[in-house]
Amino acid sequence: MTSDHPNHVVFFDTTLRDGEQSPGCSMTTQEKLTMAHALEDLGVDIIEAGFAMASEGDFAAIATITQAIRKPRIASLARAKTEDIEMAARAIHFADRPRIHIFLASSDLHLEYKLKMSRQQALDQTAESIRLARTFVDDIEFSPEDATRSDRDFLVEMVRVAVEAGATTINMPDTVGYSTPEEYGRMFAEVRERVPAIDAESIVLSSHCHDDLGLAVANSLSAISNGARQVECTINGIGERAGNAALEEIAAALYVRGDRYGVSTSIKLENLYPTSQVLGQIITFRPSPNKAIVGDNAFAHESGIHQHGMLANPLCYEIMTPSLVGVAKTHLVLGKHSGRAALRHRLEQLGFTLTREELQQTYYRFVALADRKKNIYDQDLVGLLPDQIREKRREPVSELD
Repeated sequence: MTSDHPNHVVFFDTTLRDGEQSPGCSMTTQEKLTMAHALEDLGVDIIEAGFAMASEGDFAAIATITQAIRKPRIASLARAKTEDIEMAARAIHFADRPRIHIFLASSDLHLEYKLKMSRQQALDQTAESIRLARTFVDDIEFSPEDATRSDRDFLVEMVRVAVEAGATTINMPDTVGYSTPEEYGRMFAEVRERVPAIDAESIVLSSHCHDDLGLAVANSLSAISNGARQVECTINGIGERAGNAALEEIAAALYVRGDRYGVSTSIKLENLYPTSQVLGQIITFRPSPNKAIVGDNAFAHESGIHQHGMLANPLCYEIMTPSLVGVAKTHLVLGKHSGRAALRHRLEQLGFTLTREELQQTYYRFVALADRKKNIYDQDLVGLLPDQIREKRREPVSELD
């Protein structure tokens, strides 16, 4: 943990591990290194660089990152198996602050059908794997996989065993995106209450949420409200199936609603959009235009009512400034829903000052064009103006898009 302050939330980025498991998100070692540098610049506390046992490529990428990245902790995922843990230890050998992240299913569904293992066997394997990992590094994270669909009494027992064996971080994942914010937060509160050693020994509780019901960020924030001080997430929310909790959304929410959460982070908010862009250049797709914080439309306005409010005072329709998250500026998009205020504003930027009557006439022509044409460009606007107005053009008062 980068800070001992009880109100500091550690950001554990798993873009290079869980995120890469998403179809279309596979990365080469060099691409992972590029992304790792961007994550370091962003201020993430921990980078899960891969799953060392998964492939030679994953092992090589983790080893490469450990030698190039110095500020964040570097973690490798490992199953609760000797060969996985030994491989993870070799991959992170050169890290300044290495972590081994061990996982083992805690739900009866996974134990019975996937692992063919009894509850007692799972408890024994949890303890044995953590004790083995502690012979290599001091920083051990343990995740009871499918925690949200696990019997609560058994989950508590598995967490207790993991803490007693030497785990320093306990991550309770919503592996299949099944939980709701109320349920997920309550799970953290109950585990803290029933395993006193967590608070007594300063064990960090961590959230890891998937977005199958669109609740990953909400669940993560609920976990933080109930004592989680590490949050696992990915850039742009990439990951298995519907993805992981989006780092940029959690970081922005904790800042904008600081009155509600009252926690600090090490994230450099102005790097959120640039980091998102780096990932978009590496993988095969970019965020949806309506994606919160980093989507192309996150700071774009077309509605006339919204545009009028934005011109009067941006706080009318934006809860944060674009520059806060590294976006250059707000965009007033001209379309059939736009009003006279936005049209006048753009024409003034282009160097044309219109009387009220001239604006009204131009606006009628603009609306007629917008009904026929999806994208309105500056040359379209100029073409709507009468010749005598175009001849009176002065120098633009602001830089054009």
